[in-house]
Amino acid sequence: MKIIEILNKDEMSLSFEVFPPKKETSYDSVKEATEEIAKLKPSFMSVTYGAGGGTSSYTLDIGKNIKDKYGVPLLAHLTCISSSRDTVKAQIEAIKNAGIKNVMALRGDIPDDMKDSDRSNWDYHYAYELVEQLKNDDFDFCVGGACYPEVHPESANQADDIKNLKAKVDAGVDFLTTQMVFDNNLFFNFLYKLREAGVTVPVVPGIMPITNGNQVERAIKLSGAFMPQRFKTMVDKFGSDPDAMKQAGIAYATDQIIDLYANGITNVHVYSMNKPDVAKGIYDNLTSILGKKF
Repeated sequence: MKIIEILNKDEMSLSFEVFPPKKETSYDSVKEATEEIAKLKPSFMSVTYGAGGGTSSYTLDIGKNIKDKYGVPLLAHLTCISSSRDTVKAQIEAIKNAGIKNVMALRGDIPDDMKDSDRSNWDYHYAYELVEQLKNDDFDFCVGGACYPEVHPESANQADDIKNLKAKVDAGVDFLTTQMVFDNNLFFNFLYKLREAGVTVPVVPGIMPITNGNQVERAIKLSGAFMPQRFKTMVDKFGSDPDAMKQAGIAYATDQIIDLYANGITNVHVYSMNKPDVAKGIYDNLTSILGKKF
């Protein structure tokens, strides 16, 4: 099933992101964790592309297993910035041959050893170039794109960021998923500005449950996300107690999700960090809500 069909349904749903193993030695444990999350039967799952130095083949292996074994629609991430067109095309063909119909088209981070290099001969500079390739080569994919409610770190300002985002949507993106947000008001404000700019595709908020005090610094580094005072207070109070912090983090994420649903958002995407117990904790808090019609 294509993700856009799920997002266009008039009911509340929940999806999860997982990541592939960095090394072959951790493949079995990662596979088991992703299977436990798939057993929850989320609306769809996404698998990141070679996260933390892992290979792209793991993305497909993990994703195909989720799709084939559990019947969960799969969104495969694909990055392009440090790749040739031939390499990307081969990966696209592999995704198609795996029976996966959804691709998250991302530029990706520029490798440290390429940041000061001459970029004039690169095959890709922006995500919209990958979007155009996915849409123009008759692959028939549903294509997702990323967006930043708190401004892409390389954009001069939000107006410039939204202008670039609209170009990506105009290239063929079917839906957008945000970087992690901890304050729903930031998401709603961003969504209003997108609609005002003529971006009409579905926008899925990304929620990361912080269940360990050590995750906070990494989350800020990864996304630059604003941490509201009530979130900081929660971490200050429970961050040194693992069990209490996990329970509080699940409750905080659940509260965010319920607020989003209550304000008309049909799907929420959870960055699960490959933690089945956290995913289940959130899912169990929403069992009577999920599937409700608007």
